[in-house]
This record gives sequence, C-alpha cells and structure tokens, in this order.
Amino acid sequence: MGLLERMRKEWFMFGIVLAIAGAKLEPSVGMNGGPLKPEITVTYIAVAIIFFNSGLSLKTEELTSALMHIKLHLFIQIFTLAFFPATIWLFLQLLSITPINGWLLKGLQTVGCMPPPVSSAVILTKAVGGNEAAAIFNSAFGSFLGIVITPLLLLLFLGSSSSVPFTSIFSQLFMTVVVPLIIGQIVRRYIKDWLERKKPPFGAVSSSVLLMIIYTTFCDTFSNPNIDLDKFSLIVIVFIIFSIQLSFMLLTFIFSTR
Repeated sequence: MGLLERMRKEWFMFGIVLAIAGAKLEPSVGMNGGPLKPEITVTYIAVAIIFFNSGLSLKTEELTSALMHIKLHLFIQIFTLAFFPATIWLFLQLLSITPINGWLLKGLQTVGCMPPPVSSAVILTKAVGGNEAAAIFNSAFGSFLGIVITPLLLLLFLGSSSSVPFTSIFSQLFMTVVVPLIIGQIVRRYIKDWLERKKPPFGAVSSSVLLMIIYTTFCDTFSNPNIDLDKFSLIVIVFIIFSIQLSFMLLTFIFSTR
C-alpha cells in the first residue's frame, strides 16, 4: 500500500497529528478568545453539528431500539462512573511513591472521574462500525449523570469540592446534544429518500469537526504559560495513559463478549 493510499485511508490519524502540530506552532489562533472563538464555535456549534449529523444519519428505529438495551447502558455507566475511577485511584496510589509530578497524577484522577465524552465517543463508535445510537444515548445520559456524580467522585478521591452550575451545564447539554439530535431526526423525515440515495459522508463530517475540537483543545493547552512540567513526568504520563487505554479496551472487550 502506497503512502498516499495509506494517508487517504488513515486520514483521521494523520489529521490528529497535524492538528496537534499546528496547535503547537501557533496556539494563539485556536485558544480561548482567539480568532476561532472556540468558546462559541467548539463548545456550542461544533458539538451541535455532530449531534445534528447523527440525527440525520440514524434511523428513528435505531434510536428507539438502543433505548431498550438496559444491560448495555448499566454496564457502560457503572464502568465509567464507578469501576474506572476506583481502579484509577488504586493505580495512582502505587504511582504516588514515584517521582512523577503529583499534579499530573491528580489530573489523571480528575479525568478518570469524568463522564463519557460527548462528541468523541459518538464519532469513534461510528468510525469502527459500532452501535452509534447506543453511544449517543450513553454519552448524553452519562453527561447528565456526571453533573451530580463527578463532583462527588472528586470529593471522594481528591478531597476537593467545588460549586457546580447545574442549571447552566444542564441547559448547555440539552441545547447542544438533545435539541440538535431531535432537529436532525425531524429533517431526516423530509429528506430520507435523498439521504438513502446520495449517502452523504456523515462520518467524515463528524470526524472533521472532532479534529477542530482537538486542535482548539491543544491550542488552549500550549498557550498556557504556567505549564512547567519535567520531560520525565510528561513522557511517563503519556505512556501510562496509552497503557490504561489499551488495558481497559481489552477489559471491556472481554466483558462484552462473555
């Protein structure tokens, strides 16, 4: 397989590398308050586009059928909001005796307490041919649960608490996830024949939007002048994250195929 053909097939992975490199070269473009205004274009518009796109591409029967997979939903939510944070906490107890930067370990625990990712979970599930409808439901439902559960987990594992603007977060999730999904379903009813005939590249559109989210996220990270981490801690934490991802993917595969 030639290089161009490989790049065409794996364009999303190459896009991630280019997005991170571009963010490193000129982070001011995509940082909060920068020309791209990610606090608006990403937080609201990009996420809404992804779920409107999902509403257009999915049959209503697929969405209603996904709601009936109770065991699947229970497994995902318990795994994400209970098993995973607790396992990460146990693992970090071992890492706390190492010279790894303590704030990186706290950051890893914080990420471990987060609900399912809203955008990337749906896009990546679709990309590998998974149950996109179930991914949409669990991303949305998990995000709503996370409004309450995540602060409790942070208090339990890190001993830190904070005030959570429940109303604003709830309304943001509703307007950027639920409403675009419903609108997409309504529009689909009127252009269903055209969609089935033309088969628009829904996956490519959503993946492109995700690349924009990745780009602006790294722009915001690289633009922070207060980041002062030793290379050893940074390299080790990247390796740890990669290992955790592989380990839990294998674990969920084993659980889901039993």
